[in-house]
Amino acid sequence: MDAFEAATYGARAVGYGERPALLIVDFQRGFTDPEFTMGKSERIHAARDNTFALVEAARSAGIPVASCYVGWQSEKDMQYWKIDALYREFFAGSPALEIDPLLLDESYDFTFLKSAPSMFFQTPIVPFLTKHRIDTAIVTGCVTSGCIRATAIDAFSYGYRTVVVDDCCGDPAPESHEANLRDLDRRYADIRNAADVIAYFEQVRGRNSDARSVAWRKSE
Repeated sequence: MDAFEAATYGARAVGYGERPALLIVDFQRGFTDPEFTMGKSERIHAARDNTFALVEAARSAGIPVASCYVGWQSEKDMQYWKIDALYREFFAGSPALEIDPLLLDESYDFTFLKSAPSMFFQTPIVPFLTKHRIDTAIVTGCVTSGCIRATAIDAFSYGYRTVVVDDCCGDPAPESHEANLRDLDRRYADIRNAADVIAYFEQVRGRNSDARSVAWRKSE
């Protein structure tokens, strides 16, 4: 038992709720396309590919999907980032801001721009989740040590059951990915893999189908 376990960190599981939403953080070309400076991480590429099956399962189960991308108009509305590539490639009009085409369905997904690490910071995500009566945030995307961590902490802070999908999140280095997920698992979120979340989505699909069937019978 390490010092965190002895202090009861991670002693309780968050668990899944009844109404999930899938949150996809910054799977945009600036991070998934090797053409760009920050788009060369194989871990991020693998996470993007793994997320495809998760997105398909969510859509087929009628689960809301929200995708965000990060960018700015100019340095005037940008924070004091220490990452040089953001100043060169992430301003309005750059293809680095485009959602990775593997994951985008404009007819289904709710997609919006963010300007800070968290998907929740001054964005329309909370009204979207409230409208759909969501109680569980399933977090995917990149990068684990930055925007995923910030998004998970904010989801927790807003009172959502928060689940971060290990193999659907990417980071430039495996050590930072693992360290940040380990710390989130101690405090704020459950860490699951895509197969586990897809099985959960199938349960939700079954409940949704049963509810539609009951509603249809009542209307007869």
